[in-house]
Amino acid sequence: MSRTVAVIGGGYGGAAVAKALQSEADVVLIDPREAFVNAAASLRALTRPDWAGSMFFPFETLLTRGKVIRDRAVSVDPGGVTLASGEHVAADYMVLATGSSYTYPAKPTSDSVSEALDDLRRTHKELRQADKVLILGAGPVGLELAGEIKEVWPDKHVTIADPAGELLPGFQPEVVEDLRGQLDLLGIDLRLETALTAPPGTEPGLAGGFTVTTSGGDEIPADIWFRAYGRRTNSDYLADGKLTTRTPQGQVPVTELLNVKGHENVYAVGDITDVAEAKMAGYAMQHAEVVAKNINAQLKGEQPTATYQPLPFPMILLPLGPKSGVGQLPSPDGPFVASPEMVAEYKGADLFTGRFIGQFGPTA
Repeated sequence: MSRTVAVIGGGYGGAAVAKALQSEADVVLIDPREAFVNAAASLRALTRPDWAGSMFFPFETLLTRGKVIRDRAVSVDPGGVTLASGEHVAADYMVLATGSSYTYPAKPTSDSVSEALDDLRRTHKELRQADKVLILGAGPVGLELAGEIKEVWPDKHVTIADPAGELLPGFQPEVVEDLRGQLDLLGIDLRLETALTAPPGTEPGLAGGFTVTTSGGDEIPADIWFRAYGRRTNSDYLADGKLTTRTPQGQVPVTELLNVKGHENVYAVGDITDVAEAKMAGYAMQHAEVVAKNINAQLKGEQPTATYQPLPFPMILLPLGPKSGVGQLPSPDGPFVASPEMVAEYKGADLFTGRFIGQFGPTA
Protein backbone atom coordinates (compact mmCIF):
# COMPACT_ATOMS: atom_id res chain seq x y z
CA MET A 1 0.00 0.00 0.00
CA SER A 2 1.43 3.36 -1.01
CA ARG A 3 2.16 5.86 1.73
CA THR A 4 1.79 9.63 1.54
CA VAL A 5 4.64 11.99 2.36
CA ALA A 6 3.64 15.64 2.73
CA VAL A 7 6.51 18.10 2.35
CA ILE A 8 5.61 21.55 3.62
CA GLY A 9 7.81 24.07 1.85
CA GLY A 10 9.57 23.78 -1.49
CA GLY A 11 12.84 25.53 -0.70
CA TYR A 12 16.30 23.99 -0.80
CA GLY A 13 15.64 21.24 1.73
CA GLY A 14 12.00 20.54 0.93
CA ALA A 15 12.54 20.28 -2.82
CA ALA A 16 15.42 17.85 -2.30
CA VAL A 17 13.39 15.60 0.01
CA ALA A 18 10.40 15.60 -2.34
CA LYS A 19 12.49 14.65 -5.35
CA ALA A 20 14.35 11.94 -3.46
CA LEU A 21 11.15 10.23 -2.29
CA GLN A 22 8.82 10.65 -5.27
CA SER A 23 9.55 7.17 -6.59
CA GLU A 24 9.06 5.58 -3.15
CA ALA A 25 5.82 7.19 -1.97
CA ASP A 26 2.95 9.49 -2.92
CA VAL A 27 4.71 12.81 -2.41
CA VAL A 28 2.66 15.96 -1.90
CA LEU A 29 4.66 19.20 -2.00
CA ILE A 30 2.88 22.18 -0.43
CA ASP A 31 4.12 25.68 -1.18
CA PRO A 32 2.33 28.98 -1.90
CA ARG A 33 4.93 30.07 -4.44
CA GLU A 34 4.57 29.65 -8.16
CA ALA A 35 8.06 28.18 -8.49
CA PHE A 36 11.16 27.14 -6.60
CA VAL A 37 13.34 30.15 -5.86
CA ASN A 38 17.13 29.88 -5.87
CA ALA A 39 17.43 32.70 -3.35
CA ALA A 40 21.23 32.56 -3.56
CA ALA A 41 20.86 34.26 -6.94
CA SER A 42 18.54 37.04 -5.81
CA LEU A 43 21.23 39.68 -5.27
CA ARG A 44 22.74 39.13 -8.71
CA ALA A 45 19.25 39.23 -10.18
CA LEU A 46 18.94 42.71 -8.69
CA THR A 47 22.09 44.02 -10.36
CA ARG A 48 21.61 42.07 -13.62
CA PRO A 49 17.89 41.85 -14.44
CA ASP A 50 18.65 40.06 -17.73
CA TRP A 51 19.89 37.19 -15.57
CA ALA A 52 16.98 37.25 -13.08
CA GLY A 53 14.88 34.58 -14.77
CA SER A 54 17.59 32.04 -13.98
CA MET A 55 16.62 31.93 -10.29
CA PHE A 56 13.13 30.43 -10.76
CA PHE A 57 12.37 26.77 -11.51
CA PRO A 58 8.86 25.29 -11.95
CA PHE A 59 7.93 22.79 -9.25
CA GLU A 60 6.23 20.62 -11.87
CA THR A 61 9.56 19.78 -13.50
CA LEU A 62 10.90 18.70 -10.10
CA LEU A 63 8.13 16.23 -9.32
CA THR A 64 7.38 14.02 -12.29
CA ARG A 65 5.41 11.60 -10.08
CA GLY A 66 4.40 13.71 -7.10
CA LYS A 67 1.69 16.30 -6.57
CA VAL A 68 2.20 20.02 -6.02
CA ILE A 69 -0.39 22.01 -4.06
CA ARG A 70 0.02 25.76 -4.31
CA ASP A 71 -1.28 26.80 -0.93
CA ARG A 72 -0.09 27.80 2.51
CA ALA A 73 -0.10 25.55 5.57
CA VAL A 74 -1.99 27.01 8.53
CA SER A 75 -1.76 24.07 10.93
CA VAL A 76 -0.07 20.69 11.28
CA ASP A 77 -1.17 17.77 13.45
CA PRO A 78 0.34 14.28 13.68
CA GLY A 79 -1.99 13.06 10.92
CA GLY A 80 -1.67 15.78 8.31
CA VAL A 81 -1.63 19.39 7.20
CA THR A 82 -4.45 21.93 7.15
CA LEU A 83 -4.21 24.47 4.33
CA ALA A 84 -5.39 28.06 4.07
CA SER A 85 -8.12 26.84 1.70
CA GLY A 86 -9.51 24.67 4.50
CA GLU A 87 -8.40 21.42 2.92
CA HIS A 88 -6.77 18.84 5.19
CA VAL A 89 -4.03 16.78 3.55
CA ALA A 90 -3.72 13.46 5.36
CA ALA A 91 -0.17 12.09 5.41
CA ASP A 92 1.72 9.13 6.82
CA TYR A 93 4.92 11.17 6.98
CA MET A 94 5.52 14.89 7.03
CA VAL A 95 8.54 17.09 6.49
CA LEU A 96 8.56 20.67 7.80
CA ALA A 97 10.70 22.64 5.37
CA THR A 98 9.31 26.17 5.38
CA GLY A 99 12.65 27.85 6.00
CA SER A 100 12.85 31.51 6.87
CA SER A 101 12.05 34.88 5.39
CA TYR A 102 14.63 37.58 4.88
CA THR A 103 14.42 41.21 3.96
CA TYR A 104 14.18 42.04 0.25
CA PRO A 105 16.18 41.87 -2.01
CA ALA A 106 17.90 38.84 -0.42
CA LYS A 107 14.64 36.95 -0.94
CA PRO A 108 11.69 37.95 -3.16
CA THR A 109 8.56 39.06 -1.33
CA SER A 110 6.05 37.90 -3.93
CA ASP A 111 4.87 34.32 -4.51
CA SER A 112 4.40 35.15 -8.20
CA VAL A 113 7.40 34.86 -10.54
CA SER A 114 6.27 37.76 -12.72
CA GLU A 115 5.70 40.05 -9.73
CA ALA A 116 9.05 39.08 -8.19
CA LEU A 117 10.79 39.88 -11.48
CA ASP A 118 8.94 43.21 -11.68
CA ASP A 119 10.14 44.06 -8.17
CA LEU A 120 13.74 43.27 -9.07
CA ARG A 121 13.61 45.32 -12.29
CA ARG A 122 12.05 48.25 -10.47
CA THR A 123 14.70 48.21 -7.73
CA HIS A 124 17.43 47.80 -10.36
CA LYS A 125 16.33 51.08 -11.97
CA GLU A 126 16.48 52.82 -8.59
CA LEU A 127 19.93 51.40 -7.84
CA ARG A 128 21.25 52.23 -11.30
CA GLN A 129 20.74 55.97 -10.76
CA ALA A 130 22.36 56.04 -7.31
CA ASP A 131 26.03 57.01 -6.93
CA LYS A 132 26.36 56.27 -3.21
CA VAL A 133 24.94 53.07 -1.73
CA LEU A 134 24.54 52.32 1.97
CA ILE A 135 24.09 48.70 3.10
CA LEU A 136 23.07 48.14 6.70
CA GLY A 137 24.38 44.76 7.84
CA ALA A 138 27.85 43.24 7.37
CA GLY A 139 26.77 39.61 7.36
CA PRO A 140 26.98 37.38 4.28
CA VAL A 141 23.96 39.03 2.62
CA GLY A 142 25.32 42.56 2.96
CA LEU A 143 28.77 41.52 1.80
CA GLU A 144 27.46 39.61 -1.22
CA LEU A 145 25.21 42.50 -2.19
CA ALA A 146 28.16 44.91 -2.06
CA GLY A 147 30.21 42.58 -4.25
CA GLU A 148 27.45 42.24 -6.85
CA ILE A 149 26.99 46.01 -7.01
CA LYS A 150 30.70 46.60 -7.47
CA GLU A 151 30.88 43.97 -10.23
CA VAL A 152 28.32 45.83 -12.35
CA TRP A 153 29.09 49.41 -11.25
CA PRO A 154 32.71 49.58 -10.02
CA ASP A 155 32.51 53.38 -9.69
CA LYS A 156 29.63 53.41 -7.24
CA HIS A 157 30.63 54.22 -3.67
CA VAL A 158 29.40 51.39 -1.44
CA THR A 159 29.39 51.64 2.36
CA ILE A 160 28.56 48.73 4.66
CA ALA A 161 27.72 49.67 8.25
CA ASP A 162 27.11 47.32 11.17
CA PRO A 163 27.10 47.77 14.97
CA ALA A 164 28.99 44.47 15.33
CA GLY A 165 32.65 44.68 16.16
CA GLU A 166 33.74 41.60 14.25
CA LEU A 167 33.51 40.44 10.64
CA LEU A 168 32.34 36.83 10.15
CA PRO A 169 32.69 35.83 13.81
CA GLY A 170 33.70 32.20 14.33
CA PHE A 171 35.56 31.83 11.04
CA GLN A 172 39.27 31.27 10.60
CA PRO A 173 41.41 34.44 10.84
CA GLU A 174 42.75 33.76 7.32
CA VAL A 175 39.18 33.91 5.94
CA VAL A 176 38.47 37.23 7.63
CA GLU A 177 41.82 38.70 6.57
CA ASP A 178 41.28 37.61 2.98
CA LEU A 179 37.77 39.07 3.01
CA ARG A 180 39.00 42.42 4.29
CA GLY A 181 41.65 42.50 1.59
CA GLN A 182 39.15 41.77 -1.17
CA LEU A 183 36.75 44.42 0.15
CA ASP A 184 39.60 46.95 0.09
CA LEU A 185 40.48 46.00 -3.50
CA LEU A 186 36.87 46.53 -4.52
CA GLY A 187 36.83 49.92 -2.81
CA ILE A 188 34.04 48.95 -0.40
CA ASP A 189 33.91 51.13 2.71
CA LEU A 190 33.39 48.73 5.64
CA ARG A 191 32.39 50.35 8.93
CA LEU A 192 32.07 48.01 11.88
CA GLU A 193 31.06 49.18 15.36
CA THR A 194 28.87 51.68 13.57
CA ALA A 195 25.30 52.23 14.75
CA LEU A 196 23.01 54.93 13.38
CA THR A 197 21.28 57.49 15.57
CA ALA A 198 18.19 57.19 13.36
CA PRO A 199 17.25 55.08 10.32
CA PRO A 200 17.51 56.61 6.84
CA GLY A 201 14.67 58.93 5.92
CA THR A 202 13.82 57.04 2.74
CA GLU A 203 12.41 53.58 2.14
CA PRO A 204 14.99 50.86 1.39
CA GLY A 205 15.56 50.28 -2.31
CA LEU A 206 14.27 53.71 -3.37
CA ALA A 207 16.64 56.33 -4.77
CA GLY A 208 16.71 59.66 -2.95
CA GLY A 209 19.58 61.53 -1.34
CA PHE A 210 19.94 61.44 2.44
CA THR A 211 22.55 61.58 5.19
CA VAL A 212 22.65 59.41 8.27
CA THR A 213 24.54 60.12 11.46
CA THR A 214 26.42 57.43 13.36
CA SER A 215 26.49 57.12 17.13
CA GLY A 216 30.11 58.27 16.89
CA GLY A 217 29.03 61.52 15.26
CA ASP A 218 30.11 60.74 11.69
CA GLU A 219 27.86 61.48 8.75
CA ILE A 220 27.34 59.05 5.86
CA PRO A 221 25.72 60.50 2.73
CA ALA A 222 23.99 58.08 0.35
CA ASP A 223 21.50 57.98 -2.51
CA ILE A 224 19.94 54.59 -1.73
CA TRP A 225 20.09 52.03 1.05
CA PHE A 226 19.37 48.36 1.63
CA ARG A 227 18.61 46.42 4.79
CA ALA A 228 20.76 43.27 4.99
CA TYR A 229 19.55 41.81 8.26
CA GLY A 230 16.29 40.53 9.69
CA ARG A 231 15.87 36.76 9.26
CA ARG A 232 12.58 35.33 10.56
CA THR A 233 11.67 31.64 10.86
CA ASN A 234 8.56 30.71 8.86
CA SER A 235 6.72 28.66 11.47
CA ASP A 236 3.51 30.56 12.27
CA TYR A 237 1.48 27.55 11.15
CA LEU A 238 2.78 25.71 14.23
CA ALA A 239 1.62 28.39 16.67
CA ASP A 240 -1.49 26.43 17.70
CA GLY A 241 0.73 23.79 19.34
CA LYS A 242 -1.09 20.83 17.78
CA LEU A 243 2.21 19.31 16.72
CA THR A 244 5.00 20.75 18.85
CA THR A 245 6.13 23.68 20.97
CA ARG A 246 8.46 26.08 19.18
CA THR A 247 11.60 27.61 20.63
CA PRO A 248 11.65 31.36 21.37
CA GLN A 249 13.26 31.76 17.92
CA GLY A 250 10.29 30.04 16.28
CA GLN A 251 12.22 26.85 15.52
CA VAL A 252 11.23 23.25 16.23
CA PRO A 253 13.22 20.85 18.42
CA VAL A 254 14.59 17.88 16.49
CA THR A 255 16.45 14.67 17.29
CA GLU A 256 19.72 13.62 15.66
CA LEU A 257 17.55 11.71 13.14
CA LEU A 258 15.92 15.11 12.37
CA ASN A 259 12.56 13.91 13.70
CA VAL A 260 10.47 16.58 15.35
CA LYS A 261 10.82 15.49 18.97
CA GLY A 262 7.92 13.29 20.01
CA HIS A 263 6.93 12.30 16.46
CA GLU A 264 8.55 9.40 14.60
CA ASN A 265 6.66 10.28 11.39
CA VAL A 266 7.39 14.01 11.32
CA TYR A 267 10.73 15.47 10.29
CA ALA A 268 12.15 18.96 9.84
CA VAL A 269 14.93 20.33 7.67
CA GLY A 270 16.70 23.65 7.23
CA ASP A 271 16.15 26.92 9.00
CA ILE A 272 13.10 25.73 10.95
CA THR A 273 15.15 23.23 12.96
CA ASP A 274 16.83 24.05 16.25
CA VAL A 275 20.12 22.49 15.05
CA ALA A 276 22.94 24.64 16.41
CA GLU A 277 24.49 25.91 13.19
CA ALA A 278 24.16 28.82 10.79
CA LYS A 279 21.00 28.85 8.72
CA MET A 280 22.23 28.25 5.18
CA ALA A 281 21.01 26.47 2.07
CA GLY A 282 23.92 24.03 2.12
CA TYR A 283 22.93 22.72 5.55
CA ALA A 284 19.27 22.40 4.51
CA MET A 285 20.27 20.17 1.61
CA GLN A 286 22.40 18.03 3.93
CA HIS A 287 19.41 17.71 6.27
CA ALA A 288 17.33 16.62 3.28
CA GLU A 289 19.67 13.70 2.55
CA VAL A 290 19.33 12.42 6.13
CA VAL A 291 15.55 12.78 6.19
CA ALA A 292 15.09 11.11 2.79
CA LYS A 293 17.15 8.12 3.97
CA ASN A 294 15.18 7.80 7.19
CA ILE A 295 11.73 8.04 5.62
CA ASN A 296 12.80 5.63 2.90
CA ALA A 297 13.87 3.15 5.58
CA GLN A 298 10.54 3.51 7.37
CA LEU A 299 8.65 3.01 4.10
CA LYS A 300 10.46 -0.34 3.80
CA GLY A 301 9.58 -1.31 7.36
CA GLU A 302 13.09 -0.71 8.64
CA GLN A 303 14.38 1.41 11.50
CA PRO A 304 15.73 4.85 10.52
CA THR A 305 19.42 5.12 11.31
CA ALA A 306 20.77 8.14 9.41
CA THR A 307 21.83 10.88 11.80
CA TYR A 308 22.87 14.49 11.39
CA GLN A 309 25.74 15.95 13.36
CA PRO A 310 26.52 19.63 12.83
CA LEU A 311 30.12 20.52 12.11
CA PRO A 312 32.18 21.83 15.05
CA PHE A 313 32.98 24.91 12.96
CA PRO A 314 31.01 27.02 10.47
CA MET A 315 31.34 26.70 6.71
CA ILE A 316 30.57 29.25 4.03
CA LEU A 317 30.94 30.09 0.37
CA LEU A 318 30.68 33.86 0.15
CA PRO A 319 31.13 35.23 -3.38
CA LEU A 320 31.86 38.90 -3.99
CA GLY A 321 30.58 38.85 -7.54
CA PRO A 322 31.24 36.02 -10.02
CA LYS A 323 35.06 35.98 -9.84
CA SER A 324 36.07 36.46 -6.19
CA GLY A 325 35.04 35.79 -2.62
CA VAL A 326 36.00 33.79 0.44
CA GLY A 327 35.13 30.36 1.73
CA GLN A 328 35.59 27.95 4.58
CA LEU A 329 34.84 24.28 3.91
CA PRO A 330 35.11 21.04 5.90
CA SER A 331 38.08 18.70 5.44
CA PRO A 332 39.49 15.70 7.34
CA ASP A 333 41.95 18.07 9.01
CA GLY A 334 39.39 20.66 10.06
CA PRO A 335 38.30 23.91 8.41
CA PHE A 336 39.76 24.43 4.94
CA VAL A 337 40.18 27.99 3.64
CA ALA A 338 38.98 28.18 0.04
CA SER A 339 40.69 30.39 -2.53
CA PRO A 340 38.73 33.06 -4.45
CA GLU A 341 39.03 30.86 -7.54
CA MET A 342 37.49 27.92 -5.72
CA VAL A 343 34.64 30.08 -4.38
CA ALA A 344 33.99 31.30 -7.91
CA GLU A 345 34.02 27.77 -9.32
CA TYR A 346 31.76 26.25 -6.68
CA LYS A 347 29.28 29.10 -6.28
CA GLY A 348 30.17 32.57 -7.53
CA ALA A 349 30.18 31.89 -11.27
CA ASP A 350 26.58 30.70 -11.51
CA LEU A 351 25.23 30.77 -7.92
CA PHE A 352 24.22 27.09 -8.11
CA THR A 353 22.13 27.60 -11.26
CA GLY A 354 23.74 24.58 -12.92
CA ARG A 355 22.89 22.39 -9.94
CA PHE A 356 19.23 23.29 -10.12
CA ILE A 357 19.04 22.89 -13.87
CA GLY A 358 20.11 19.32 -13.18
CA GLN A 359 17.53 18.93 -10.43
CA PHE A 360 14.60 20.66 -12.13
CA GLY A 361 15.46 20.90 -15.80
CA PRO A 362 16.17 24.18 -17.70
CA THR A 363 14.40 27.36 -16.64
CA ALA A 364 11.53 28.57 -18.78
